Amino acid sequence: MPVFKMPKVSPGLSIAEDDDVLHFLNPDNKSKYVNARTALKNSDIYSLIYQLSADMADAKFIAESSRTQGILDNPTLTSNVHAFWQSMFAQLLLGGEAYAYRWRNNNGTDTQWEYLRPSQVTPFLLEDGSGLIYNVTFDEPAVGYQQAIPQGDMIHLRLLSQNGGKTGISPLASLADELAIRDSSNRLTLAALGRSIMAPGVLSITKGGLLNGKMKAKRSKEFMKQMNDSDNGPIVLDDLEKYEPLEIQGNVAQLLNQASWTGAQIAKVYGVSDSVINGQGDQQSSIDMMNANYLQSLSRFTKSVTAELNNKLAGSIKMDLRPVIDPTGDAYVTSISNLQKNGTIGANQATWLLQQAGYLPENMPEKEKPQAQVQAVQVVSGNDNSTKGGDSDDEDSD
Repeated sequence: MPVFKMPKVSPGLSIAEDDDVLHFLNPDNKSKYVNARTALKNSDIYSLIYQLSADMADAKFIAESSRTQGILDNPTLTSNVHAFWQSMFAQLLLGGEAYAYRWRNNNGTDTQWEYLRPSQVTPFLLEDGSGLIYNVTFDEPAVGYQQAIPQGDMIHLRLLSQNGGKTGISPLASLADELAIRDSSNRLTLAALGRSIMAPGVLSITKGGLLNGKMKAKRSKEFMKQMNDSDNGPIVLDDLEKYEPLEIQGNVAQLLNQASWTGAQIAKVYGVSDSVINGQGDQQSSIDMMNANYLQSLSRFTKSVTAELNNKLAGSIKMDLRPVIDPTGDAYVTSISNLQKNGTIGANQATWLLQQAGYLPENMPEKEKPQAQVQAVQVVSGNDNSTKGGDSDDEDSD
């Protein structure tokens, strides 16, 4: 009977966080984990993630290498460039990590990138600590499960890390308590609204009237019928009855708005103003100040993206965030125009900058030179006295 010996394959050292082990040993501590799919059901989180990821996808990649620029502008064959990058950035903001596999030809040139869900990827540290490797489960049956993929074949975006940058931490981990409080508040609000009494007023029987439950219910129906039959006229009551309409109290409104602070907490975690999700924001800040603060927040996330791309791809890669707050380019044109008026740059330099930004076409004809206006010169004839004087001299000589 043949004996088959399985080869000893060491995928590497696990780089799981200690908190994952503690949560596994303590299953009651479930509030510390927030599922991304569950988090997106929160309107504030969905609004914030959608806007941040869409704005990051609107930013323009600029690479020195034309080959690198080509794969950044067309990274996938299954979707468009905006949808691919927005999906990558949304996963980065939700889970703290985002993965893409680099499909390359025999020459090592990138042909396409494949987006990978975090559940498909398991990172490991090499035993000698010289790098990372990845075990990936591809959706394609022909590819299947692949082990020990080198880190050079993977695009691994990550945010804040506790293990030297090997893996990232999800920002949703800090929102576990806030979302739990919001869910409890929503359940309390729904229960309070469900148990509230919807009545137009209170009809009191005075003068010591004693009525049982059936008689009270009957009198209530008769009173309501009287109100409907009066056709918005006055209600006539005798001395034994007193009617008081109910006033709308602010308790229900306070109950509905008591969890509004969670929106500001969510915006604080992602480093943006709560005005991004229709909050109060800073009422004393101008639009320019708010745009500057928002761009600063976006740059914190884009730096993690460009750092990974520069590490894996050739050529210096930058992300131009100007199209995010100036999609039409009007503000950029105003700035260039002011620089030209101040004498900082010349007219030809201003034109070149606008052409590089795509605001003006490259083959734009040159500016027409103003035609010089020729003024007619009137020729004044000289005085004939000199000639006449000469004649007189001749005559005198004669």
